[in-house]
Amino acid sequence: MKTSDTIALLLLGAIWGASFLFMRMGADEFGGMALAGMRAIGAAICSAPLLLSRQRLREMATNWRPILIVGLANSALPFVLFSFAAKSLPAGVSAISDAIAPLLVALSGWMLFSEKLNATQASGLVIGFTGVVWLVAGTVGFNGHGVGGSGWAMAACVGANVCYTVGAHVSHRTLRGVTPLSVATGSQLVAAAVLLPFTLWMWPARMPGVSAWLAMFGLAAICTSLAYVLFYRLMARVGASRSMVVLFLIPVFGVVWGLLFLHEPITLAMAGGCVVILLGVALTTGMLRLRNRGTGLSEVMTERA
Repeated sequence: MKTSDTIALLLLGAIWGASFLFMRMGADEFGGMALAGMRAIGAAICSAPLLLSRQRLREMATNWRPILIVGLANSALPFVLFSFAAKSLPAGVSAISDAIAPLLVALSGWMLFSEKLNATQASGLVIGFTGVVWLVAGTVGFNGHGVGGSGWAMAACVGANVCYTVGAHVSHRTLRGVTPLSVATGSQLVAAAVLLPFTLWMWPARMPGVSAWLAMFGLAAICTSLAYVLFYRLMARVGASRSMVVLFLIPVFGVVWGLLFLHEPITLAMAGGCVVILLGVALTTGMLRLRNRGTGLSEVMTERA
């Protein structure tokens, strides 16, 4: 890759990693639902100029049903679930959990769609999910008295990644011939329309402060709208498989931003879980064996938040 492409890749990882920082900063004052709704609405407004293309309008009109499903699975529901989790979990933990989506895509593809897994990919799944168990157990702190707020927050993170998995399979099987930016723009419009009434209904009684509003604007304009543009330009230049390296950068930057700006400690569960999960992802996606490119995993990042 050229130096400019490497810089773009690092910038994209930093931006997507910062989304967990911004959610952590805004979730308490906005509430999970209102923050998710404002993120979707803001991203839809920022992405509106992309609709000026006749090709994109035609593609969205023709493929509105799968785009509707992708909008729900890859934007609306994950936005809500991750925003809910941000009220209880450190930004770094949420960012690390985001790395399990490729593992779920590979596992569900093998179980539901008879997609083949070689020995390296199967080993990667086992290793990756071992890291998930390590992270969850260390974060929740099971003590025999049930699961508290952190437990429900971790469940929300897992649920968000399950949603990403559904969106990835739908996109891979029904939208392969559609311009990725059309899918991204359409999915943001769907998310905004779906979340708008819930946002109005659950708007906080006390107006959020300046820092919360800045976090929301950063989340919508930078981490969602701008990030899509950067990702698709990068894919066009270096290809989908190389662009997937961003999967390894998001957790790292999420932990770093949480440490620098929120003074979140890096625990053994976070460090160990992150390393083991990313090793599993590397094996499952074929990053450690470049000739084994995996089974459609690049679609995980196509409509990411």
